[in-house]
Amino acid sequence: MLRKNIAVRTLAAAAALTVAAVTAGCTAQAATDAGTDAKPSAAPTTSQPGPEASPSEPAEPSESASPSESASPSPSASSSAPPAKVLMAPGAKGEQVKELQARLAQIGWFDDKPTGSYGPVTTTAVKGFQGKRQLPATGSTDEVTWQKLLGMTTKPTRAELDGKDVEKPKAKLDPRCMEGRVMCISKTTRTLSWMIDGKVLSTMDVRFGSQYTPTREGEFKVGWKSRDHVSTIYDTPMPYAMFFSGGQAVHYSSDFAARGYNGASHGCVNVRDKAAVAALFDQVRTGDKVVIYW
Repeated sequence: MLRKNIAVRTLAAAAALTVAAVTAGCTAQAATDAGTDAKPSAAPTTSQPGPEASPSEPAEPSESASPSESASPSPSASSSAPPAKVLMAPGAKGEQVKELQARLAQIGWFDDKPTGSYGPVTTTAVKGFQGKRQLPATGSTDEVTWQKLLGMTTKPTRAELDGKDVEKPKAKLDPRCMEGRVMCISKTTRTLSWMIDGKVLSTMDVRFGSQYTPTREGEFKVGWKSRDHVSTIYDTPMPYAMFFSGGQAVHYSSDFAARGYNGASHGCVNVRDKAAVAALFDQVRTGDKVVIYW
């Protein structure tokens, strides 16, 4: 009897220790993962590959990794991919800078007359061009940036270099624009073409949102119009607004008219020609199609 009692007590003690250990493990997981009691349920969903693994396990490699180990890849990466050679930078002057400005003008990044002087306007234009093409936005024209620009533009004519004429590429119309009443908007050429049954009735320059507030692409419909609209979010005028996707609209922008492509919208399609967009506003109806594409 004595041996049986001892055995029973031993088994009971072991079971109690097991329960305590399991309970402690659960508590540690919730505290490690969430830090508060509000998020314990999120732990299983964020660690789906290994439900049994404790939350601290995925974090251990990064915590145990020494600084030298995490830093070692960067020297080899930089040595294998040296920065591209800079051809032109802010402060530069000459004919090549003038050619740079004329080529940027062809694709809508430079609005001023080519001067041959690499100033703030040119720097901003180059930064915008680089950023749109996932290149380091340094504002300086390196070999990679220059070659990319050469591939997208043609050799400037004397008239273009003198600022008298700019040959902008014509917009390639999206097939969705060929039927019905459509505001056909190309991000490549930065133009809006007002079309009815495949015929272009008017064309105007436009600009779009920045990389942080991009203009949506796709096919939409004009939901509503507001001639003297003022943004309730930014408290800025949006005259001749034609809304097509939530708060995004085609509208006149005095900032675009003043600064050109050196600025950007908060996602809307800005038009800088006030008379043109006023005429467009009078023609566009609720329900008309809007196509935004590259």
